Amino acid sequence: MIKFILMVNKQGQTRLAQYYEFLSVRERVTLEGELIRKCLSRSESQCSFVEYRDYRVVYRRYASLYFIVGIDNDEDCNELAILEFIHTLVETLDKYFENVCELDIMCEPPVYAQLEVC
Repeated sequence: MIKFILMVNKQGQTRLAQYYEFLSVRERVTLEGELIRKCLSRSESQCSFVEYRDYRVVYRRYASLYFIVGIDNDEDCNELAILEFIHTLVETLDKYFENVCELDIMCEPPVYAQLEVC
């Protein structure tokens, strides 16, 4: 089950964060900071799956944005399905905005509405 979705630029700034379970603001800031540093420091030749705390994290870079999804750390979750989910999300945003950019994701309410459906 998906626990959170983050969209982060190459400088490590969170552009969109959606959580599907309660975390305090302090926990969110800590989680985002550590996880973003961990994902951005990995090379492109490394695997896109990372274990972090109680989560398995799947991430993918598209242009200047990283899409980071945290899922349960159990055997039932399929990382390849999450990679496909990320790809489908990016394609959907690209069709809606006609060449989606970082500013579209930050400022447009439809992005948040799309993530609420997930």
